[in-house]
Amino acid sequence: MIDAGHRDRDGRVITLRPVDDDNWRMVADVAPRDDQRNWVPALAARYLLLTMRGDVWRSLAVYADETVVGHVMWGVDDDGSHWIGGMIIDATEQGRGIGRATVATLAGWLAARDGKPPVRLSYHPENKAAAALYKSLGFHPTGAVEDDELIAELTASPRRP
Repeated sequence: MIDAGHRDRDGRVITLRPVDDDNWRMVADVAPRDDQRNWVPALAARYLLLTMRGDVWRSLAVYADETVVGHVMWGVDDDGSHWIGGMIIDATEQGRGIGRATVATLAGWLAARDGKPPVRLSYHPENKAAAALYKSLGFHPTGAVEDDELIAELTASPRRP
């Protein structure tokens, strides 16, 4: 479990936990709001399949206290940089600071790994909410683009949500 002590606006502790036999169905059913479907799949199940069928990404369940509220994945690129990807917070749980706490928790954990690797993520340029969230947490665009998404890198310790 990854626990940085972050809480959502309801006071629930946000933790990241492995996807396992007990929680995978709840994680697979996580669904974004309809207006977010331009940037993420309809269900987190797609991200779970990516992590099962490849060797780059690793899935984590996002918990608020003891309730599954989302999915996020992370991976290591050939250059040693660590990436955050595939985040979905369930539509019913949005607006409570869970996404912010998730990114801050995972970014801090990745940045503290051996060798202090660069931490990166990407987002579609039209996804203004994601851009604002990532910037507020210390990510800044690198100028690089991959698959029509802007790449941003954490330039300082992740800010507390």
